[in-house]
Amino acid sequence: MTFICVSIFVDAPLDVPHAIARAADSVEQGARMIEWRLDALAEHPEGLPAILELLEKSPAPCIATIRAEDEGGTWDGDEQTRISILEAMGVSDHPPAYFDLELSAWQRSANLRQKVRLAVDHAAQVRDISARLVLSSHDFGGRPANLLSRVADMVETEPCAVGKIVFTARSIRDNLEMFDLLAERQKPMIALCMGEYGEMSRILAPKFGGFLTFAASETGGATAPGQLTVRQLRERFRFDQIGPSTRVYGVVGHPVAHSLGPLVHNRGFDAVGMDAVYIPLPVAPGWESFKASLLQLIEQPGLDFGGCSVTLPHKEHLFRFVQEAGGVVDDASRRIGAANTLVVLEDGSLTCANTDAEAAVRALAMGMEKSPAELSGARVAVFGAGGVARAVTCGLLEVGAKVVIFNRTKSRAEAIRNDFEADGDISVGGEFDAAAASKFDAIINGTSVGMIGGDAADQSILPRSVRLDDSVTVMDTIYTPRMTPLLIKAQSDGARIIDGSAMFIAQAEAQFGIWTGMTAPQGLFESVISQ
Repeated sequence: MTFICVSIFVDAPLDVPHAIARAADSVEQGARMIEWRLDALAEHPEGLPAILELLEKSPAPCIATIRAEDEGGTWDGDEQTRISILEAMGVSDHPPAYFDLELSAWQRSANLRQKVRLAVDHAAQVRDISARLVLSSHDFGGRPANLLSRVADMVETEPCAVGKIVFTARSIRDNLEMFDLLAERQKPMIALCMGEYGEMSRILAPKFGGFLTFAASETGGATAPGQLTVRQLRERFRFDQIGPSTRVYGVVGHPVAHSLGPLVHNRGFDAVGMDAVYIPLPVAPGWESFKASLLQLIEQPGLDFGGCSVTLPHKEHLFRFVQEAGGVVDDASRRIGAANTLVVLEDGSLTCANTDAEAAVRALAMGMEKSPAELSGARVAVFGAGGVARAVTCGLLEVGAKVVIFNRTKSRAEAIRNDFEADGDISVGGEFDAAAASKFDAIINGTSVGMIGGDAADQSILPRSVRLDDSVTVMDTIYTPRMTPLLIKAQSDGARIIDGSAMFIAQAEAQFGIWTGMTAPQGLFESVISQ
């Protein structure tokens, strides 16, 4: 069993009642351990009585930590004072279940080793559950060069009950090394990555037998970069159901923190009783980072990687990746030159599909109160030249719409025209002004402009000078936020609008069917993202 442990900073004695209330709230949410971060409180003149009160009133077994500055904490007092406080906790009537101490501090101070041993031994005598020592190592700069030797030192230290390795991930591939450490552990171990790329290690800790994962409480902030809340772990990522046999899926792109994929697919897996989890998999832009990350995910022992959704900026990379691997590419992906769905079969072979094209047509037709067939002859402006724009274009041409591509880099727009000119009426637009806008029945944004977390979150694809009316429908493929700057402007002008949730739901339901062989429960995805 992997515990969820909520880490709570306590700065001053006056904060103790609130900290205890936060801890109780966290336990009610599902946390099974509390880490009291005592860095600041230990420096307070009246800190020790407050620390002892925290230990006495802790609503769950607790870890006591006074973290030094050189490993990310705030404690900058002298070592003898820290030793005295640790000793006082150990000989109290309510000692902590665990003491967390840096491996580096343990190695350099014989006095510290002696006193902490005494504190741990005494605590073990007065508790039903023996107090134990966590030896930890933290590196906020990235993977330490001596990572394996640090782990070996922990294993070889006899009083160490739990080893703890934490460092900032540079890519999702760093998480995979943590999984190797957990799989090969000789003692209970905590192995977590921090930062944007480290969420994977926090969510999948139970799959590889991690001793615990740290989480933030709902009522307080995270104590390390990348921490999720207890509620997110349990409700969004099905943490309690994750085990060694759980199949792993996710969303690959950059950024992906905004993605609603984990919400809908994990609820879908739960509804059909499938032992699977869907997680964020941020991969930096570029073919090489995509290729390296996908290869390692597929080949990682014990990960059971079943596939992924692929979003900006990697849809064209997925198509290339599966082609080069000799996998099966569906007709839509081949026509578009981009894919958004990867399937890794049990034998390791690959297939990819594109569920965007059909989803875009369905969403536009529904928003215009037409059938897809009734879009034949409709004049549609498509902004963008990446995988999304190509999929939208392919779908529209298939139903007979007339498409004009607009893109900042004209050569990329021309490339789309050249690729699809045999499939229907397609051309490249020039400057999009008021005169141009009046020529279209629909305008579709296939770029990341307006997306939360993107480079242009507060911008719109349309110039301010362009005014629309109720003769035009404006559709955004972005769904976070649902009301993008583009849609806000279009609605204020009087145009009909379609937010990105309609297309998202349609393509996600198709992906769910591809991965599970089952139909997504009717209405579930829509209800989830509407909450």
